Amino acid sequence: MNPGKLKGMRALADERGVIRAAAMDQRGSLRNALAAAKSEEPEAISDEMLAEFKTAVIKVLSPYASAVLLDPEYGLSASKERPSGVGLLLAYEKSGYDNTKPGRFPLLLENWSVKKLKEAGADGVKLLLYYNPFDEASLNEGKKAFVQRVGAECAHLDIPFFLEFVGYDPSGQASPLEYARKKPEIVTQSMREFSRDLYKVDVLKVEIPVNLQYTSGTNAFQGPQAAYSREEAKELYRKAAGAARRPFIYLSGGVDDREFREGLALGIEAKVNFAGVLCGRATWKDGIAVYAGQGLSALEDWLGDRAIQNIQALNEILAGAHSWQDFS
Repeated sequence: MNPGKLKGMRALADERGVIRAAAMDQRGSLRNALAAAKSEEPEAISDEMLAEFKTAVIKVLSPYASAVLLDPEYGLSASKERPSGVGLLLAYEKSGYDNTKPGRFPLLLENWSVKKLKEAGADGVKLLLYYNPFDEASLNEGKKAFVQRVGAECAHLDIPFFLEFVGYDPSGQASPLEYARKKPEIVTQSMREFSRDLYKVDVLKVEIPVNLQYTSGTNAFQGPQAAYSREEAKELYRKAAGAARRPFIYLSGGVDDREFREGLALGIEAKVNFAGVLCGRATWKDGIAVYAGQGLSALEDWLGDRAIQNIQALNEILAGAHSWQDFS
């Protein structure tokens, strides 16, 4: 690994080499969630409110993280609230978790480049990609070329490249149970593809390969039908991990904190060699209703109590994670 990338990775991981990153890069999805909580239209949520929410979350939670993930649109002021020694990832994509357009092709932020992100203080660059390896070949070829361009840009600027890929159902018609059955192979094939050297990815940010709500034998199981048993799920974790040729970390995917921790614990039980997490909504999403209904002071109180409990509990689970350097 080149010196700049190595320096960035060390800045983003803890002393064990585990990445314990707090994610607060939501934009459109956060605006929509705040609007829904206030029973207002998204246009009523100002840019200042987004920045204020992000700043509160980062100020309270960053001391318990090895790094934070923010966006340069509304998160730069929040990035200044993290203590010394906490690394900074900046998102490069314009389209985020609210991207539901056909094909879900990504767009980069206008007026930003990897060079500008690095100059803004980034220790690493993150790109979100909606990807289904079984989607139309022409669409996927375009997405692969897109990732190659960002990877080349990061390599040229000698800064770590984190690729987050999120699976989806192109038809939009699969039931939750049907998609749960497809999810493990979607995650596995995506990890295999973007581990290839041509993408120049340094860390894969991946979904937990199973849906615990359809995994019998787990606390999150909602029944009555299961997509897989607990033992089958552990094998699916191992299969996905075996496809990776890059360090990988898990994303929370919007599930609640208990379900996310159970998913991590199951991965540890399966002896999966994951290098940490980039966890956002599972830690702080319940604070949206607090902020919408009671304002900033109430949010800060909630974050100082419940959200800190959430991230501390997550850190305890991460004692079972491995150094990203185990893959080098």
